[in-house]
Amino acid sequence: MAQGTVWIDRERCKGCGLCPTVCPKDALEMDLISLNAKGYHPAVLINEAACTGCAICAVICPDVCITVAREAKPARV
Repeated sequence: MAQGTVWIDRERCKGCGLCPTVCPKDALEMDLISLNAKGYHPAVLINEAACTGCAICAVICPDVCITVAREAKPARV
């Protein structure tokens, strides 16, 4: 299975809560403890090992706060 990771710009996130609802691996959730400078609870990656790099979270983010990287597949010999 592919491995990926997600970077969330916590200061731009408005805490809409869309990204955790579409993550097929439940790797994201809303940070209910801390606030960003705008006063919102931002999304956080809670399970990096589960992330496949599908980028559905980045597509649904209305403020383009999410960047996704996917591990390159090894070359076939």
